[in-house]
Amino acid sequence: MKLIPILVSLTIGSTPFPEVAAENSLPVSGSKSQYTLLNPTPRELMRELSPDRPDATESPLTVDAGHFVIETSVFDWRRNDGSDTHTLLSTNFKIGLSNDVDLQIVFDTYTREDPKVGKDSEGFGDVQLRLKYNLWGNDGGDSALALFPFVKIPTTAQFSNDEWEGGLIIPYATEISGGIGLGLMAEFDVIYDAVRKDHDFEFLHSAVLGFDLNQRFGSFVEYVGIEGDPSYRAFGAGGFTYTVHEDLVLDLGTQVGLNNTSEDFGLFFGFTRRW
Repeated sequence: MKLIPILVSLTIGSTPFPEVAAENSLPVSGSKSQYTLLNPTPRELMRELSPDRPDATESPLTVDAGHFVIETSVFDWRRNDGSDTHTLLSTNFKIGLSNDVDLQIVFDTYTREDPKVGKDSEGFGDVQLRLKYNLWGNDGGDSALALFPFVKIPTTAQFSNDEWEGGLIIPYATEISGGIGLGLMAEFDVIYDAVRKDHDFEFLHSAVLGFDLNQRFGSFVEYVGIEGDPSYRAFGAGGFTYTVHEDLVLDLGTQVGLNNTSEDFGLFFGFTRRW
């Protein structure tokens, strides 16, 4: 599972305002199913860039067939009960396999933990493989929905728990009105409990409102809740995005814990780049 201390930095999110792109014209057949990894979607038929960051609510839209996206949290800082965690270059590498499916590889390049008590630690973490399948709304419509299974591969690195974990994400997006979008997400996870030395289930749910401030600037506010053992955790998040051009978006944001069992505070900034 994407633990919430790094959830915002890794994948966090959908598009800055999670609307459903509908402006691109389609071939006469009305479908782009003929495009694949080896037969890329032409530039004039590509959909609007829809990152899986900076918010925690994933986008249901996929990367166009034959194209690549890198989403990176350049710097992420978290504080909880006096302990600090710094993560550099948390990266999500995405490739469009078909018009409705993309493959994602997620990893933390470098993490350093400065605990309130004890020694510092630093290093690499685990790797996630994720496969997003869009059910509808990729190329137009009032809403979009996707199925998004993932598996975490243990690497035996410094920040690996050496256990296989995984789950299923179900993201949904719709446009409420011009410039305002709503994203909803349910996530079902199987994670390893180091205390019980067994796997447990967790349920994550989130809702995000995105606002198109002008042609380049966007903002979002979000609620994230996690139901698991031993208690419920709640988080609030918000931030801004800046579209440099149609293939590059910069972002920054913050996340705060809303109850005593949640991580206290975090700051992050990063970018999304498409080729």
